Amino acid sequence: MKKALLLVSILFVSVFSTACINNFAVQELNSKAKSYLEEGDYNAAIERLKSSIDLDDTIFETHYNLAVAYTQADDYMNAMSEYKKALELNPDVPDSYYSLAVAQENLAVDLMRGTVRLDENGRMYHFDSSSVEEEQPYAADENVIALVEELKADAAVNYGVYLEKSPDASDAEDVRQKLESLKSVPDVNE
Repeated sequence: MKKALLLVSILFVSVFSTACINNFAVQELNSKAKSYLEEGDYNAAIERLKSSIDLDDTIFETHYNLAVAYTQADDYMNAMSEYKKALELNPDVPDSYYSLAVAQENLAVDLMRGTVRLDENGRMYHFDSSSVEEEQPYAADENVIALVEELKADAAVNYGVYLEKSPDASDAEDVRQKLESLKSVPDVNE
């Protein structure tokens, strides 16, 4: 019995110490990522935050900060994915809904401009215009237009949730106006 108790306590101590080491490493990575974000080095921040998630993918702040870094780097596809993961971990943070809506709107704009495109399988990719010598003027097809409409509808829902969770926010009136403009403008060709 003493041996079993000793083994259990050793196992608990090793698990606890590993968790503490990981927690410390996560904190260090997140702190360094914050510094990189403040300096405008979004790619370095993204790499640090991804490493932090590799150590512990259950921390809301890490996913949210990674989403912010992707947003700052104009990578709205990855930003949306990370905002959604953050919301799965903590659905009670109003700013997450607002930020997700902003990323959805920005991706819709990029799709209409052609800086993000759909491949033949319907997957999005960043279009590098410098690799093309002469290209025909870009025109969004019906698949892109449908996706843009879906993104704008999703953004409207997320702005709405933001307002529900934070009705007295200092930007509430601006968000209400944005929400109305998303609902009232059926034409995606802005």
